[in-house]
Amino acid sequence: MSLVKNVGTIGGLTAFSRIFGFARDILLARVLGAGLAADAFQLAFILPNTFRRLFAEGAFSVAFVPMYTRALASDGGEAAAEKFANDVLAVFIWVLLGFSAIAMIAMPGIVWLLASEFKDIPGKFELSVTLAQITFPYLMLVSLVAMLSGVLNARSRFAPGAFVPVLLNVVLISGIAIGWTLRNNGGNDVTVAYVMAMAVTASGVAQLAYMVWATRKAGVKLKFHVPKFTPEVKRLVILIVPATFGAGVYQVSQFVDTFFATSLKQGSLTLLKYADRLNQMPLGIVGIALGTAILPMLSRHIQADDNVQAQRLQNNAVEIGLLLTLPAAAALAVCAPAFVTAFFVGGKMTVGDGAVMSSIVMALVAGLPSYVLVKVFQPAFFSREDTRTPVWIAMAALIINIAINFYVVPRYGIVGLAAATAFTSTLNVAMLYTILHRRGWYNASPRLLGKIVRQLIATAAMAAVLYALMPLMVARYGGNVIERVWSLGLLVGAGMVTFFVIAYAVGALDKDLLSQLRRRKPAAPKEQPGDSE
Repeated sequence: MSLVKNVGTIGGLTAFSRIFGFARDILLARVLGAGLAADAFQLAFILPNTFRRLFAEGAFSVAFVPMYTRALASDGGEAAAEKFANDVLAVFIWVLLGFSAIAMIAMPGIVWLLASEFKDIPGKFELSVTLAQITFPYLMLVSLVAMLSGVLNARSRFAPGAFVPVLLNVVLISGIAIGWTLRNNGGNDVTVAYVMAMAVTASGVAQLAYMVWATRKAGVKLKFHVPKFTPEVKRLVILIVPATFGAGVYQVSQFVDTFFATSLKQGSLTLLKYADRLNQMPLGIVGIALGTAILPMLSRHIQADDNVQAQRLQNNAVEIGLLLTLPAAAALAVCAPAFVTAFFVGGKMTVGDGAVMSSIVMALVAGLPSYVLVKVFQPAFFSREDTRTPVWIAMAALIINIAINFYVVPRYGIVGLAAATAFTSTLNVAMLYTILHRRGWYNASPRLLGKIVRQLIATAAMAAVLYALMPLMVARYGGNVIERVWSLGLLVGAGMVTFFVIAYAVGALDKDLLSQLRRRKPAAPKEQPGDSE
């Protein structure tokens, strides 16, 4: 199955999930605004989610999928893969139980490390600790979900893992509705926060139940047994430890950003997370889709010692990633005030909050292409079981990020924090590519570089059109629902038409890749001139 078709499957379902997530945050912003209860819930939600992305979907997946793929392709076939997965599950579940229990007991200390400033506001620190203890079991549940997703991904069954986040958002939207109802019947904002925290853990139960069903439907039967540290499990652990940093610099930086955001005025953390939701729309759809699809495919090419196909795959991934993220980043940067006003301002979310959030969005999306390219370049290391190199790169970028934050946060506040994240993410990508190039593992072909230049031309033309249109409808972005819809629709439509017309005219669109997207059963893609250079 082609990279394009896999990315289309994963991206389409992820887009479906992101729409629900976007709706969730719009509703939550209007119900809770950016106050005490909102900050406390955001911190409680950040903790299990960041550990999930760092360990379960990051380090664990990039180490587990290549090993499981190799077992599946070995002489032992299904039996060897099943044994490996069962051995990992037997150890993994006890590690998750122990880690979750220790974290919940130590939660007052964890919250103090990340948000000691919350103690200055009566009740905020205590509420944050309690909510975090309620949400943290979600980490264990969703980590098991990530493992089952890895099993299915290695078998080129990407749909269940891409769909499962929809369940999280559906349950959380239900939680918002229940919390809003209880508040209107004698409760308050804290009541809404408690209901939301319980909904987080409930969503983990729903996700795990669905993935167990999907795995069994695929003919994979996993069983619990006495934990044994087999050589394969030990190898997995050795790979996971360094990959924790190598696959998760963006997630590790979330803790750093949380620490600095909580030192600013109340509501800063919430505004940062809502702004990141706009940034995460294209990042989640494109980045997760590319990263998930490329790892097992690249692993197979490398294990077959097919360097030509490995180079072609990576070139295609870079081209697809930039084709989708360059215009998205430019559109979000230019139209941030329109999107924020139309979607988030209202209810308890004030116009002043919206103005700050718009500036945060502009700073964050400057690094959007880099956030996605990380997902493309890191598998080139992980598929070769080299998890150490990304560690050193990630640690260097993280140290630089912290140093920059100490300078910019006191001077530029939450916007400076977002800009520092974008800058260090770009630095991280530059270092990854430099090392890949020097080792001969990946070299951007002249054809790809030419495509990127053409994509930049089309992006610049689109940005100019949007910049000219933006002031013409300022009064409409915060109007009634119909006004908001048609004004944003005009912006989005004008931007898309401009980008794709110019992109087609200058040759930024690859006709082979587009034809693969249109085919029900794509033919094997031809090697492009220069792809193996």
